[in-house]
Amino acid sequence: MKLNEIRDNPGARTKKVRVGRGIGSGLGKTSGKGGKGQTARSGVALNGFEGGQTPLYRRMPKRGFRNTAFQRDFVELNLGDLQKAIDDKRVATGATVTSKSLVEAGVIRRALDGVRLLGDGADAFKAAVTIEVAGASKSAVAAVEKAGGKVMFLALEREGAVKANAARREKRQKKLAAAAKPAGGKAAAKAEG
Repeated sequence: MKLNEIRDNPGARTKKVRVGRGIGSGLGKTSGKGGKGQTARSGVALNGFEGGQTPLYRRMPKRGFRNTAFQRDFVELNLGDLQKAIDDKRVATGATVTSKSLVEAGVIRRALDGVRLLGDGADAFKAAVTIEVAGASKSAVAAVEKAGGKVMFLALEREGAVKANAARREKRQKKLAAAAKPAGGKAAAKAEG
């Protein structure tokens, strides 16, 4: 074998297709891109589109229930941020730290459905505070208790759920009261009239 006889494997190197070189080539004019329109343009990918046919994600049956519409939206607060606020004298350590006091201090923007305490910055946390939160990670609770503080958990109930429960309770009580009335009451009233 000589250097000038060295060849690549058959089919490893193919000639580049030259498009737009006349209608006789089969790839002239539109260069294999079809007529005008959305798909004639570059960079178009219609995800899940099946040419007007009902796509697979709509043909499949829908089963189960997802709680995303009703899930709670918590504000996450790391111990490092809380310690910084305490060091800056924005949060008082004497009183119980609540979501309302954190909003007033500017530590969090809004309380939403409650504050969830997380353990980032737990190693540097040294303030003995009592904090009222909707939830907390184990590392955050351990760090607060190690510093001599206390984590209190709030009962989670949305305002709408509270009203709905009260209405349901009232309806049930009315039903029970109606059932408890003597059965002959109406019949007796009719007989008298």
